Amino acid sequence: MTRYGEGHDAGLQPERTRLAWRRTTLASSVVALLALRQALRGTGAPVELAGVSVIALVWLLFLWVAHRRIRALATDRPQTLAPRAAVAAVACTVALALFAMTVII
Repeated sequence: MTRYGEGHDAGLQPERTRLAWRRTTLASSVVALLALRQALRGTGAPVELAGVSVIALVWLLFLWVAHRRIRALATDRPQTLAPRAAVAAVACTVALALFAMTVII
C-alpha cells in the first residue's frame, strides 16, 4: 500500500489545469470571432458596432485573465485562483454566451 505522498507527481495537476485554461481560451476565441463575424454582416448600425466593441473588450478581458492564470500555473508552486479573477472569468464567459445568443436570435 502506498501513501499519498509516495509516487505522487504534484506537477500533473497544474499542467492539466493549464491545458484546460488553454482549451477554454481557444473556445472563447472561437465564440467571440463567430459573434463578431455575425455582427459585422449586419447593416453597420451604431448598435451593431457598439456590440462588436463590447464583444472585443470582453474577449480581451478574458484573454488577460486566462493568460495570467496560465503563467501562474507554470511556476513551481502555483497560487490558487483569486476570487476576483474567477468572477471576471465567469462574467466574461457568461457575457460572451449572452452576446452569441443575441446575435443568433
